Amino acid sequence: MRVDHGDLPEGAVFAGVDTHADEHWLCVLDAVGRVLLSERFPAAPEGYDALAAAVRRAGEPVAVGVEGTATYGAGLARRLSELGLPVWEVLQPERRGRPRGSRKSDPVDAERAARKALSGEGLSVPKSRDGWVESARALLAARDRLVSSATAAANAAIAIARSAPEEVAGPLRGMRADRAMPAALGMAEPDDPVAASALRAVRALAESWRASREAAARLLAEIEGLVRGGCPALLAMYGCGAVSAARLAVAAGDNPGRMASEAAFAALCGASPVEASSGRTVRHRLNRGGDRRANSALHQIARHRLDHDPRTRAYAARRRSEGLSDREVMRCLKRYIAREAYRALTGPRGAAPGFDPGGLGSARRAAGISQEAAGAALGVSRGLISLIELGRGGSPSMRERYRAWVEDGFPIPADQG
Repeated sequence: MRVDHGDLPEGAVFAGVDTHADEHWLCVLDAVGRVLLSERFPAAPEGYDALAAAVRRAGEPVAVGVEGTATYGAGLARRLSELGLPVWEVLQPERRGRPRGSRKSDPVDAERAARKALSGEGLSVPKSRDGWVESARALLAARDRLVSSATAAANAAIAIARSAPEEVAGPLRGMRADRAMPAALGMAEPDDPVAASALRAVRALAESWRASREAAARLLAEIEGLVRGGCPALLAMYGCGAVSAARLAVAAGDNPGRMASEAAFAALCGASPVEASSGRTVRHRLNRGGDRRANSALHQIARHRLDHDPRTRAYAARRRSEGLSDREVMRCLKRYIAREAYRALTGPRGAAPGFDPGGLGSARRAAGISQEAAGAALGVSRGLISLIELGRGGSPSMRERYRAWVEDGFPIPADQG
């Protein structure tokens, strides 16, 4: 995304932050690219406030580029947004993408982020991470880990049983994990000490399998509740279960309006077509980039529709008759489902998508109130008012304050009257 800075205010500054687990390094540039400040701050709430104050002392912040807004910089990005600073996500450069012989240090990385903020290129709106999607992300991560643990425990138990004496191997032979693990828990311990040891090992792994499965099921119920309450339109998509819906929502974030179009969401999910033409052959292939978990969700939905939906099967047969391979048919299906998911995410209740779902900006404009005046009345910056109206920023409490102010008829504080 390219950010147009437009007419810069007097004293405009651009900041970049290189984030780490224990400390963040800040670099601030003026409008012509001169370094005004380069300093480290602790990665803690008091450090976030001190960093924001340092940026404001340097001048009027136009853009603050933060690396790792979904990892080490999540807390900082959230706090800076609450304080009304214009926060943008800066992609961390890959090691192989660095110019040969270039320097690598925290101050250098912070300055690189600041120069990206100054150029306005290669920036994106960070996920707000302050709503139901963030809750679903944490639960989904734990559920995925529990499912992996259950699979690993079952595989290990079956491997041990396969090489165990016949007293243990026989009753479990040919069984799948969902039958073998309960069967192992109910087996009586044999007299042979080697077989008994093998059975105890299998039982321990089977107990781990059962505990992980039960915990994963509880988390899945919570995830489904969050999706059903936050974006029921996703679950209304044919073939989209709670896990697939949560993965698509996590890819978009709590502020799906940050994506400029459904094509941008498709690219984010790795479902955008990539041209692979050569000579007289004109074709496209699957995109192997993007969020692979979201791409997996699209794939699962497409597979379900191919197995159970007559219209999808008819479409696939028609495209194959036109010369498309199975992979190319899948690419087309995933692209269509990504478009459907984008509409669901931007219209979570089934309503038409829009960037001002609460009508806050429309109500303010109808009342003849500028964003500057709204910001002054609420004690925040004009930029934060703009982000709230676009659905791209502001904490839940700040958005509720703004909504209450609009519903109360735009009261002006006494000290401003």
